[in-house]
Amino acid sequence: MSQTIIRDLIQYMDVEDNADIQYIQTEHRMKLGLFWGIQEGSRVLEIGCGQGDTTAVLAHLVGEHGYVHGVDIAPVDYGAPLTVGEAAAKLRKSPLGDRIRMDYEFDILSDQAQFTENEFDVIVLSHCSWYLKSFDELAQILSKVRTWGHQLCFAEWDTRVTDVSQLSHWLSVLIQSQVECYKENSFSNVRTLFTPEDIQELVSAAGWTIKEEISIHSPELQDGHWETEMTLAEAPVELQMLPIPDKVKTLLLSELKLLRTHHVAGPGSPLGTYAIFAKKQ
Repeated sequence: MSQTIIRDLIQYMDVEDNADIQYIQTEHRMKLGLFWGIQEGSRVLEIGCGQGDTTAVLAHLVGEHGYVHGVDIAPVDYGAPLTVGEAAAKLRKSPLGDRIRMDYEFDILSDQAQFTENEFDVIVLSHCSWYLKSFDELAQILSKVRTWGHQLCFAEWDTRVTDVSQLSHWLSVLIQSQVECYKENSFSNVRTLFTPEDIQELVSAAGWTIKEEISIHSPELQDGHWETEMTLAEAPVELQMLPIPDKVKTLLLSELKLLRTHHVAGPGSPLGTYAIFAKKQ
């Protein structure tokens, strides 16, 4: 994997103040793109494009004759330190801009969201499924997009802990997903927790055949630390505000104590990433 390519992509994103962080994030997404085998000249639909971390890598891989259309349900002013709209504007001004389109406030399940049959070579959902409201929502998306492309490329955090250093990240997402059960509306990072087995079942039921799967480990990623810090800061407040039964609240408080113990012991490592390559049946 070329360090020069990753540095070029970071430059296109114009994130000098966070260049070290962005290098690690971009390197991880390059691992995903290479596993998926994204080909030059491909037309890609990326669902849940966010601030464009994966979009930039996909645009590099498809080359000047390819095309990446990123869509996200978030409004343009969502996100920090850059909003998704600001990040997209920077990418469009870069040398990759001519091969990228990014649309926000785009509900993939609305009647207005329509593409022609096989308009895309590849459909990508990368680190976005945990933002969804339910299993049913992911099932509907996987089924709807099946007519639009030949190949499905999917990635999400792998809940199968392989090292004790991953426990902080694992506990954080477990606590967040349990608290979510008592919310009517949410902006949390973990709204529905999908395990690899859940993903396999949903993908197959939607008419896709998994051809390859892998667990990719990028131990330098900062996401586990970020999730832990956020959970420790926000979950105790949410436990006081939400209509959570006392017995469940007691359980969550105990889990928070375990999380704090692991966090104090060290920064820990992020979970691996479960990635699949599938083709429609």
